Amino acid sequence: MKKVLLTSFLMMFVCTVAFAVDFAPPVLRLNAPAVIQYDFDGSALKIPVTVSGSPAGTLFCVFTKDKAESIGEVRNGFLGWHYVNKVDTSVYISTLIPLDVGQNTVEWNGKGEGGGMVPSGEYTYYMWAYDNTNLKSYASKHVETITHNLGAQVHIQEKGETGLPLARPFIRYRENTTGYTGKWVIGSDPEDATMKETCMIYFGEGWSINRVVVPVPTNHSQVFASGWLSASVGIGKGVFRFNWVPNGDATPVTSWGDNGYSGIGDTADDFSGPCTDDTYLYWINQTYHDYNESQPMSELISFSIEDGTLEQRKEMIDWWCSSADLAGDGQLNGGPNGLMQRNGYLFMCSHSSCLVQMVDPNIEDYYEGVKYSNKNGDYVLDHHFFTDSSKPWVCNDYKTPPFWTSFAADANNFAAGPLYDLGAVSFGLIAPDGTGIANFAFAGETASRKYYLNPVDYGSPYDGLYSDNTSSVSKDDNPNQTVIPGLKWIGHDSIKGILTSNPVAVDEAPAAFSVAQNSPNPFNPTTTISFSVPEAGNVSIDVFNVAGQKVDTVASEFMSAGSHSVTWNASGLSAGVYFYTVKAGGFAKTIKMTLLK
Repeated sequence: MKKVLLTSFLMMFVCTVAFAVDFAPPVLRLNAPAVIQYDFDGSALKIPVTVSGSPAGTLFCVFTKDKAESIGEVRNGFLGWHYVNKVDTSVYISTLIPLDVGQNTVEWNGKGEGGGMVPSGEYTYYMWAYDNTNLKSYASKHVETITHNLGAQVHIQEKGETGLPLARPFIRYRENTTGYTGKWVIGSDPEDATMKETCMIYFGEGWSINRVVVPVPTNHSQVFASGWLSASVGIGKGVFRFNWVPNGDATPVTSWGDNGYSGIGDTADDFSGPCTDDTYLYWINQTYHDYNESQPMSELISFSIEDGTLEQRKEMIDWWCSSADLAGDGQLNGGPNGLMQRNGYLFMCSHSSCLVQMVDPNIEDYYEGVKYSNKNGDYVLDHHFFTDSSKPWVCNDYKTPPFWTSFAADANNFAAGPLYDLGAVSFGLIAPDGTGIANFAFAGETASRKYYLNPVDYGSPYDGLYSDNTSSVSKDDNPNQTVIPGLKWIGHDSIKGILTSNPVAVDEAPAAFSVAQNSPNPFNPTTTISFSVPEAGNVSIDVFNVAGQKVDTVASEFMSAGSHSVTWNASGLSAGVYFYTVKAGGFAKTIKMTLLK
């Protein structure tokens, strides 16, 4: 009998292990020529594009190149919605183009937004894509963010403590329990609840924790968390620095600020942050509630990451406060209360305003630091644009849909805000110059609550868009905003290159054979190998371990002349260094790559 029980237990154990699978998404990648020559003569430009991982709904965009300083400040568009200040601007943005996995062609006739020919010259082109065919998949079933109208402004960490890319990014967030915060390493088994860390953060009597928790950039065992003091106890709000204790209670870093705290003496109301770059910690002091409409308030506050010293307080009321909106039965104050950092810029939004901005915080004057500002007028992330609205085009109004509670950018500064209360729409997309492109939907989307949509975009095996799981639940079926635990993923990529009227040098045939470094590298478990062959023929791609033993053949087939990409899946191999060799005709090249687990 004991033997039977032991055998049953072992079978259960084996089955449990067999079903424990780390998260390894089929990462969406675009590959297109880095430099494209075009005569700007109205002929059809045909751009070869290779797609791997999943199908891609793709935008082709043409922007000015190196013209930012000469463009200066420009405000245009319906209602003056579009403001740019010394940033290269779009001259053409396509509608969504469906591309399949494999070889594709994107065409452009050389015409700009107004229908006229784009002048000859040199431009930056972008391709932005997301998987609009497949349903989102779970990266975790155990991330449980807060239930609140303002949403869960989570933080995804892509860099390590030395500033180099992490092998696995991780998410930090406020748990759906007072004081508890969570951490999940992306790539862990989505089913395994033990992979989630929690940490109880307690500020002190009368203090409340805000929605965002971020790691200290140079020390991930510490975090910043913001909070405010109840008016019945005192006046104040600011940021605390804590030692993160996995599955325990946080302890203050008493050497930072005033015994672990740095803030301002101001009345309690909502404020955003914190977020960080390598030098400063940022958060925003603002108000939007009805009871505080007599005083405009919106300011960007920065502290030293090193010691908590208050560095600057920048007024933003010229942008985020509107007496006209107040007179139109909206609000004087509109935020922001969403704050994200990418590429040296701050990306700002508010659920109580139609405004989104990209700001350079290192410019002393805030007005000069605004690179773009997108307000009502383009039907993307707009308020009161319906023809039957009782408050036509009023921007500051936290009581009207659509709502979005975060605004996050990818590596090329395409930024998206998750939308709800606007039908089966998932997000509104903003171009790198602030142009409102369109509202888009994920496959199977519903008119549901959506709180965050954050990209991972640094060439990792986990690149893509990450969202809360609430967006898979109907708003009508979830009236109390009960959060359905889960972190979901969908494929996304964006690339850029140069489009020029200048002749592009054409190499001789032998030089046309090239093999690029696999991307991403390091990787886990999939990576893309791109190469060019000068003429049609048999091509083989083999992978070897450090002992020189062949462990896999990625491809062995007849291929046409030109550029190609293949994806290798190393899920059955152990972590370590490998080499891939591409052979075509009389040419061969070997490159090293690193598999992480």
